[in-house]
Parts: sequence; C-alpha cells; structure tokens
Amino acid sequence: MKSTSRDLLACTLRSPDSISRFSSSEWDTLVRQARAAGLLARLAHRFHQHGLTATIPGVARWHFDAARTLADKQRTAVRWELQQIRAALADLDGPLVVLKGAAYVAAELPAAEGRLFNDIDILVPREYLPQAESSLMLAGWHASGLSEYDKRYYRRWMHEIPPMQHIQRATVIDVHHAILPDTARYHPDSAKLRSRAVAVEGLPGIHVLAAEDRILHSAAHLFHDGELPHGLRDLTDLDLLLRDAAVDREFWPRLAARAGELQLSRPLFYALRYLRYFLDTPIPADMMATLDGAAPNRATLALMDGIFKRALAPAHASCADAFTPAARLAAFIRAHWLRMPPRLLIPHLFHKALISPYQRAPKPA
Repeated sequence: MKSTSRDLLACTLRSPDSISRFSSSEWDTLVRQARAAGLLARLAHRFHQHGLTATIPGVARWHFDAARTLADKQRTAVRWELQQIRAALADLDGPLVVLKGAAYVAAELPAAEGRLFNDIDILVPREYLPQAESSLMLAGWHASGLSEYDKRYYRRWMHEIPPMQHIQRATVIDVHHAILPDTARYHPDSAKLRSRAVAVEGLPGIHVLAAEDRILHSAAHLFHDGELPHGLRDLTDLDLLLRDAAVDREFWPRLAARAGELQLSRPLFYALRYLRYFLDTPIPADMMATLDGAAPNRATLALMDGIFKRALAPAHASCADAFTPAARLAAFIRAHWLRMPPRLLIPHLFHKALISPYQRAPKPA
C-alpha cells in the first residue's frame, strides 16, 4: 500500500507489514506522528504481534522500546493504583466502576496493550460524590491547579468533580457521576450504565462497563471532546474494543439497540464511519444501515468529514493541510455547542477568553 506522509501512521496501523519498505525519512515521520498521537507504544506492540520488531532500524527502535517500557510500567502502576482507590472508597455503597483506559487494563482487554495514561476515571452515583470526594481527600488526593471559576464550573455544569491529584504519587483521578455533562444535548442514563457493569476477576470490588457501554462511552467521549490531540489513539481503542467484542455474533444488534437506549446513536455513527476511514475496521454493512437514521443530512455529513478527517489525524505538521487549523477550531466549537446551550456557553467562553487568563496564579517552580 502506497502512502503519503499525511496518512503514514494510519496506513501503518492498517498494514504493519509495509514498514519493510520504509525509507529512513519515512521512519522519521512515522516516529514523529506516532509520538504526537500517543501511539508509539501501541505501534511497538503491533510490530511485535506481526513479528516485525527486527525490521525496525536501530535508530528508530529505541523510540518504540522506550514507549513500550513506559506503557508496561504504567499498566502495572494502574492496577496497583486501582486497589488503592478501592481501599480509599471502601465505605462507598456499591461497586467501583472504572472507565476508559484504566478499565481496559483492569479487564485485561486488547485495548490495554500499548495504552498510555494521564489519569484514572471512575464512575460513582451523583448522590455519593461528596462522600467519595471526602474519602479520596483523606487518602491523599486533592483538587489542585484550577481557578475558583473552573472549580465552580466543574461542580455546577460538568459530569465530574474537579480532577484530584495524589499529594505523594501525583496520580490523577477523574471522579464522574455521568459520561456527558448535565448541560449536554444527550443524556445517557448513568444508572443504566452502572446496572450492567461487570465485575473484574482478580480485582475485588472493581467493575467495568459492559462491552457495548464501554464502546459507546469511548465514542461519546471522542465526538464530544473539542480537543483531539490523541483522536487517532482513541479511534484505535475503539477498533480494538470492537474487534474483541464482535467475536460474539449477537454483539452488533445489541450495540445498535443499546446506542438507541442511551441516546448515543449519533456518536456511534461517527465512530464507525471514521473507524472505516482511518483503520479499515470490519463493520457489517447492515450495522451501518441500522444507524442511517442517526446520520446527519448530506450537507452536514460532508462538513463533518472535512472536519474529522483532519482533526482526528495526529497533531503533527506532516499531517496538516491549509484547512487543518480551521477544522480543529470547528471541532472545538462543535464540542462546546453540544456541551452547553448558548445562554451558558457564551458567558463561559467570554470568561475563559478575557477574564480567566488574568486570574491564574503563577505555578510554583
């Protein structure tokens, strides 16, 4: 498969064997794109799976080896950290539901391979948020680095409390009560998500979302987030989750039905569309036909293609064209438009643009 530098990383993910024909300049571009996308470790794992590690030239191999070592270390650390969080929340009624990357590690899913982390996301019932926050504070986690306005914004409008960082280990927890903000256009029922959560073997008290729900959550997060520096990484998460779950022949009808139940058919439609475009993910034609009703009109879809085919690519100069800055700005505006109604969004953006920059205290060295 012949690729241009713009789609080199996506082509390599689709056809890892193509690296046997790479020039030194292509290796240089691949490493830079993969680093920007947060996919160096995942690529290293993919090359190992295909028996291609020896094909990587020495000047590039150390980048992949270092990334994979870091991913393996983080994977071990995440499992240990989950046990500390479970212990801190021992008095919390019900299971502790872990989301996104940490859930992939806890459940030992293929999507955990080569996955790098910035934080650990958990889901608790809204009514237990004060208790969970207090317990985590007693265990050493505290909100930090946010202005008073941002803290109020999180608590009043968002689907999570302000991020909490451990005072000794510097690990960060995002405590969610929902997967989308209260002010968003779509409102997946958190109780329905928790009701189907699955216990994790080997980690007592830890649960993860059901297969369909974690895919829908990943899709909702990706297509409601205005900043997409790791958009392609998140697509590879979805690709691995879908391939793993699709072993069950009844999976696709269940996924479509669950998307309708949780008001997430539109983000699922976008996820499957761009998975096909970037990664050639095998998706049955009848599944796409089922989601036709959730698709936007042709004009809107053409606009979304122009935006997401650029915004989901690695945030690297070799992947950009003249329209990429505008596409990324459009993705940012769209995400905020979906997140908040205009009566809240306009004052919020005004504050963030013109007031917040002058209220931030300088960070200590």
